[in-house]
Amino acid sequence: MPGSVILMVFSFRMKAAASEAPQRAFNRELSKLFNEMWDADVHRLRPGKDYTIDVQGKAGPAQPGDSAVQDNAARHLFHNVSEERLRSIKTFATFISLLDNYETSTGIAEVVTPEEIAENNSFLDAILATEVMRLAHDYLLKKNLAKPNLADFKHQLYDIWFQLYARKGDRPDSCGFEHVFVGETRHGKEILGLHNWVQFYLQEKRNQIDYKGYVARKNKTRPDKDDQVLSIQFSWKGSVKPVGSTFIGVSPEFEFALYTVIFLLSEERVTRETVKIDEYELQVVVWRHGPHIGTAYPVLLSTTSED
Repeated sequence: MPGSVILMVFSFRMKAAASEAPQRAFNRELSKLFNEMWDADVHRLRPGKDYTIDVQGKAGPAQPGDSAVQDNAARHLFHNVSEERLRSIKTFATFISLLDNYETSTGIAEVVTPEEIAENNSFLDAILATEVMRLAHDYLLKKNLAKPNLADFKHQLYDIWFQLYARKGDRPDSCGFEHVFVGETRHGKEILGLHNWVQFYLQEKRNQIDYKGYVARKNKTRPDKDDQVLSIQFSWKGSVKPVGSTFIGVSPEFEFALYTVIFLLSEERVTRETVKIDEYELQVVVWRHGPHIGTAYPVLLSTTSED
């Protein structure tokens, strides 16, 4: 065989191997579990039916702490959302009741009232009654990482997500739930967390958030209106978040289950698991703050619908 042909064959095989590498890097066990959870997520809202998004323009360059950037989205990200459906589903309704329970500025100690503790417990009771959380609990039981009794597991979840800790200084000013689902600010100049679509929608509805545009990936120029994982840029409370990533439409129990499983599987300060959920190839990132969640979010790598 001529040398040039051998070189071409070798090059082809190397490219083929490189293209297959990301697939071999997927955590297949977690992908299986998360797909079971995805299929069981009967409360997930459906794009085009329960909500519509308007991705508009590609976001421009920005840095954390910027107070103003070019706005490439004249309209809201969420064109419409079925609030009737949100309010009629107990996990969403109890979740929404928690979003006004926090002081979003770091450095200011949180004050948790008995009513807020009751709201936290009502939310955990609601999600623990779902098939999504049952799947997560069963998986964690097999790994000896969860308490078998649901009441004990609920206490475990409460500690992971709602137990206050000091993000800045020595005042208990934060918790995993506040950071991931509500959002925080640092020095009034930087947005922390806020990776939840319901909070984003409700803040946008009140004109508290200004969507600046989508953040494109290298292998896709523009997200679709039915994509359920997005990277976006926005301003909130006087600051700009250059890149924020979030699921769209999924239920609170799905996100809680997903992040809790990854958190409990590792004691590393930061864990990144590459998984495939439905058509989405993701890296799910979870940061640990001692025995509690520091932050958690999805990073969209690609979608099989692009192939």
